[in-house]
Amino acid sequence: MSYAYDDQNIFAKILRGEIPNDTVLETEHSLAFNDIQPQAPVHVLVIPKGPYVCYDHFAQEASDAEIADYTRAIGEVCRLMGVEQGGFRMISNAGEHGVQEVPHLHVHILGGRPLGRMLEKA
Repeated sequence: MSYAYDDQNIFAKILRGEIPNDTVLETEHSLAFNDIQPQAPVHVLVIPKGPYVCYDHFAQEASDAEIADYTRAIGEVCRLMGVEQGGFRMISNAGEHGVQEVPHLHVHILGGRPLGRMLEKA
């Protein structure tokens, strides 16, 4: 599948410094920041700095360095936010059926309280 990256999406603008964010962690290839509409006491978004639409796009086209950095950044965010003890949810939506709202790969790290079931049977 071919992915068309929209460089005008809100996360691209954040990466360019056009929109401010509440940074939790920044690495060579990743940026993590608090969600502006948190759904839990801890709600951090982690994005790669490269132009990737969704996780499968990233997994297929990112460099080994980008993949390692992004994975370790997610782990470091969990440590920094203290969610590894009580547990957390990590969500990455992809495409229309996955209800992806911003066409830039991002994972939500949610924790700090019991989160309930993710999906109910259809």
